[in-house]
Amino acid sequence: MQNKLFVGGLAWGTDSAGLEKAFASFGRIEEARVITDRETGRSRGFGFVTFANEDDAKKALSLDGSTLDDRSIKVNLAEDKPRRDGGGFGGGGGGGGNGGARRW
Repeated sequence: MQNKLFVGGLAWGTDSAGLEKAFASFGRIEEARVITDRETGRSRGFGFVTFANEDDAKKALSLDGSTLDDRSIKVNLAEDKPRRDGGGFGGGGGGGGNGGARRW
């Protein structure tokens, strides 16, 4: 068990403070964060809540299927996924897979 939860199905208007408030009754929260688009700053419709201990996180799983800001939310344990680095400019050098060399 872990203490970080994934919360999906958030309303566009739900912010990190609102997310924390919704989960605060289950125990001490270390972080509550709604994920936003880098370019627009708009919510991506999901976030994460990290509790100080696993027992509180386990109790908060009971919010799965409940309503927050008029939307039904999905609450699961967060999965650790490797961080994606880079901006799409890696590898090759272009030119059709021949290392960037052009053959005319």
